[in-house]
Amino acid sequence: MSEAVQMKSTYRVIARDGAAKSALFTTVHGEVKTPVFMNVATAAAIKGGVSSADLEGIGTQIALCNTYHLRLRPGDDIVYRMGGVRAFMDWHKPVLTDSGGFQVFSLSERRRITEQGVEFRSHIDGRKLFMGPEESMRIQSHLGSTIAMAFDECPPALAERDYVQASVDRTTRWLFRCIRELQRLNGLSGTVNPDQLLFGINQGAVYDDIRIEHAKRIAALDLPGYAIGGLAVGETHAQMYQVLEQTVPHLPAEKPVYLMGVGTPENILEGVRRGVDFFDCVYPSRNGRHGHVYTAYGKLNLMNRRFATDERPPEEGCPCPACRRHSRAYIHHLFKAGELLGKRLAVLHNLCFYNRLMSEIREAIAEGAYDRYADRRIAEMHAGESEQTLA
Repeated sequence: MSEAVQMKSTYRVIARDGAAKSALFTTVHGEVKTPVFMNVATAAAIKGGVSSADLEGIGTQIALCNTYHLRLRPGDDIVYRMGGVRAFMDWHKPVLTDSGGFQVFSLSERRRITEQGVEFRSHIDGRKLFMGPEESMRIQSHLGSTIAMAFDECPPALAERDYVQASVDRTTRWLFRCIRELQRLNGLSGTVNPDQLLFGINQGAVYDDIRIEHAKRIAALDLPGYAIGGLAVGETHAQMYQVLEQTVPHLPAEKPVYLMGVGTPENILEGVRRGVDFFDCVYPSRNGRHGHVYTAYGKLNLMNRRFATDERPPEEGCPCPACRRHSRAYIHHLFKAGELLGKRLAVLHNLCFYNRLMSEIREAIAEGAYDRYADRRIAEMHAGESEQTLA
């Protein structure tokens, strides 16, 4: 098609096990082994005092930054002058930037949607902002990310059908504008990353037929990758999995699939089972900052008094800095004393846990044993959480 985007990347499937797949996604900024969890560095940093060097030390392959937040602070023009977001945060691997489209959903009380784009009011100081497809592409081009996301509207998962259909149609029109603008930007001298990739986003709430039709329409554009948006925004887990089962088969099998904003370890295991490659979520860092750490047997709340004299690490066998050197008792003390080190150690552990989970997932797919592996991990997590509830 005339709108097809010629961008430099390769996606090679290494192993398949049912719908689950393990692949190598090669970009100008390096390779990404999928399935992969993208550590969320919203404002070019992981909340909880975690540095880019820390991320490298726990096996992170790719980071995600937020277009809307970096537009507000420090400003994409400043990031551009600093050489782009990767140079700005001293991160030498791929970065994906979201488009600002999720803020159309999350800031619903502060925005007005038109065909041209969205008028926002800043959540920081209330000033008026405007973002449409062209503005989103320009900001992301300034940031110089490896992967830019198309600008879309994320309607509530349980919105009325007529509203969802109109929203999806507009998102499709916006996608064509994103393609044209990013092609123009990539051709300019002085562009931070002239090989910036564009992923399109499938929407449609929980309506299977709208999702399928939209997937077919955007698949025809031959983009470097595709995302499924508008999930984990009010629907049940069963509805989420149903959408994936219906939608993923209509996206190109030779391109990566990204499930936006998801999720829990169980969500990830089930998403991989249905053909998803990329995931992101704030859960590991947010929960860590509140003293909750992930283990193979469910989450532990280290704020709980029962850990005050527990000499064990957060998780036996984990190679993260928290588990190598510190006890549950010490981290419990740090949280109770209000020491920032407690948050840092818990966040590092959680991100390491997610990265290790993805590595295990890739190994299970390569061995042709993914369903058995996923079922076991889910059962262990449920059993562990039940035991902790009774403790």
